[in-house]
Amino acid sequence: MKGRESREQKQDAALIEKMLAGSGYSQRAIRYFIEKPHMGEIPDADQVSDLTGTCGDTMRIWLKIKDGVIQDARYQVIGCPGAVAAAMALVDLIRGKKIKDARKLNDGDVFRLLENLPDQKNHCIELAVKTFQKALNDYTQKTKQQR
Repeated sequence: MKGRESREQKQDAALIEKMLAGSGYSQRAIRYFIEKPHMGEIPDADQVSDLTGTCGDTMRIWLKIKDGVIQDARYQVIGCPGAVAAAMALVDLIRGKKIKDARKLNDGDVFRLLENLPDQKNHCIELAVKTFQKALNDYTQKTKQQR
C-alpha cells in the first residue's frame, strides 16, 4: 500500500505541475509550491508576525535573528499556489542577510527569483514582502522597547 500511495502522490504532483505550468507559473514557482521548503514554524523565533491580504490569503512569518542577521525564516501560508511560492522564494532571498540589507527587498526581487507567475497572482508577491516588512518593523520596535 505504501508504494501505491507514493505512486499516487507522484501522479498528483505531476498533474498539479501540469496545471500550474498551463496557468503561467514557472518551473521554479511550481517547485516552491510543491516542495514548500520553508513552510512551518520556528519554535524559538525572535519575531512572529502575520498579515492578511485583500484577497483573503493569510501569511505568518517566523524570524530567527542573531547579531542583526536573519539566521532563518519560515512561513505558514493559507492561500493559493502563488502565495506559497512567493513566501518560499522570499525566504531564500533573506536568509543570511543583515536586517538593513533585507529591508531593501522588493516585489521585483521576488518576481525575478520566481521567474514567472500569472499576472493576476502578482499581489501574492506583494503580500509576502509586506508580511516580511511588517515582521521586521515589529521586531525593530520590540527590540527598541527592550533597551
